Amino acid sequence: MTEEALKDLLYKIADDLLILGHRNSEWTGVGPLLEEDIAFSSMAQDKVGQSLAFYNLLHELGEQDPDTVAFTRNADQFHNSQFVELPIGEYDFSLIRHFLFDHADYIRFSMLADCPIEEVAQVARKLKGEIKYHVMHANTWIKQLATANEEAHDRLQKSLDEALPYALGVFEPSKFENEIIDAGVYPGEKAIEEQWKENIALVLDQAGLKLPDWDTVKPVYGGRYGKHTEHLQPLVEEMSEVFRVDPTADW
Repeated sequence: MTEEALKDLLYKIADDLLILGHRNSEWTGVGPLLEEDIAFSSMAQDKVGQSLAFYNLLHELGEQDPDTVAFTRNADQFHNSQFVELPIGEYDFSLIRHFLFDHADYIRFSMLADCPIEEVAQVARKLKGEIKYHVMHANTWIKQLATANEEAHDRLQKSLDEALPYALGVFEPSKFENEIIDAGVYPGEKAIEEQWKENIALVLDQAGLKLPDWDTVKPVYGGRYGKHTEHLQPLVEEMSEVFRVDPTADW
């Protein structure tokens, strides 16, 4: 497998985590409940820290240092899916995004834990344990709120319907997909997507939420190749503000 293919894989993982971590941090101080304010803030911090682990791997492969990579690129240089850059919206949307994304990442890291590149496998094994608790948190709140009352159920269903096309964009195949699969790094995006569909269906069924016929859902692709919504560049500028003022500041 070429180094370029590995870098592409690491960038999309790292950028997803960094951008969603900053998005979820916007709930700090405004969460619907104190415990959820704290939980979302904590998980957002986890994601930013997880992104650092992958930027460090990229640095070892010759890319610039993590701060430079994270805070000096423009939006069109990011490899994240469009799903993670969307505004936080109301809590129902952020909870659905948290649920859909973390289920996908748990599967991804479970697969990467067996990666023949030991440095990648070590990071995946470590982060898999953290994300397991994120998934448990999301599952718990999806079930509790979806069965709480009709309004909560309907709001979650609406957000689920709106989020699914973007969520499928998380599995946008890389131009190096076959190369990565043939090298045994992981089974590929399609394999992650299929397992993800099974896993979320089990939880959503318990919550009384309905998935559509997948054939009717058109994935929103483009993010992996630098095509983003109008929401990403302002977020990039905001999250890099401290670095621009003080490049020596620590994460």
